[in-house]
Amino acid sequence: MAMVEITVRGAGIFGLSIAWVLTQRGASVQVVDPFGAGAGSSGGLVGALAPHVPENWNGKKAFQLDSLLMAESFWAEVQEAGGVDPGYARLGRLQPIADTHGLELARSRTSGAEELWKGRAEWNVIPAVDAGAFAPSSATGFLIRDSLTARMHPRQACAALVAALRAKGVKVVADAPDRGAVIWATGWQGLRDLSEQIGKSVGAGVKGQSAAFACDARHAPQVFVDGLHIVPHGDGTVAIGSTSEREFDDPSTIDAQCDALIAKAIDAMPVLADAPVVARWAGVRPRARSRAPMLGEWPGREGHFIANGGFKIGFGMAPKVAHVMAELVLDGRDAIPEGFRVAASM
Repeated sequence: MAMVEITVRGAGIFGLSIAWVLTQRGASVQVVDPFGAGAGSSGGLVGALAPHVPENWNGKKAFQLDSLLMAESFWAEVQEAGGVDPGYARLGRLQPIADTHGLELARSRTSGAEELWKGRAEWNVIPAVDAGAFAPSSATGFLIRDSLTARMHPRQACAALVAALRAKGVKVVADAPDRGAVIWATGWQGLRDLSEQIGKSVGAGVKGQSAAFACDARHAPQVFVDGLHIVPHGDGTVAIGSTSEREFDDPSTIDAQCDALIAKAIDAMPVLADAPVVARWAGVRPRARSRAPMLGEWPGREGHFIANGGFKIGFGMAPKVAHVMAELVLDGRDAIPEGFRVAASM
């Protein structure tokens, strides 16, 4: 039987993950990206793989839960194949609780997690004094701690996928003609181009800025406070992010908004005050109009598929997205949630 040929256009987290699963399934894959692997928003600093709150359950939350639970084995296989550490660790997350109402709500979500996460992860309220040195202050003296949240070093993850693919004979190339079915995982530029082609907005790019401190807290859980992700990585850095800028002139400009982000992180976590800032980053993330990933067949283009719109949850969604897209392209099995379908953003 002839090997199925597939072209993946885009070497960000979606494109590389899909290419990896397709390769594992025995397909002949080529990955094409003129800018190289992880050149866009997948080459950032933060890497927070965090769940939605365990309530008001829907298809998006269920899909994300499955993906987060798949992540450990997914990344272990990638590392084993290519020999590069992707920086994955499931160490949980801390969130401060601001007031009595928030405390009641947090405690009520404990039972929601028990029911919806089915013992595979926990959502608990703990005294702040029990959280250790790398923890935020809390007005109520209590913190939320969940055990589902994980970290991922974005650049290391992309490098690990590239190495795993290379070990299977697959390279990321700057240019090549289409071969077989085509999967478009082309980020915010892809959303822009698709919008222009159909004459209707299906999504847009949202710029983000982030930074990293030299602070070794690699065994600590990450922190989420006032919309800010604070993520200790295994390389001895702590990444913070990010801004959300719908209007921007230059996708790569780092400006005063990053300075404000750094100040906000130090205010939330004084342990960072004496740590030097060793990296700053700016880039544009793809946000589909539906606010969920955009997955499925490209309407009117037989043999073409779209996997885009990861926005802030792309790394957490990638394992499940990769398997669902592989099933669709190779088997014709459509397991895409309604809210993720391409039509939902059109």
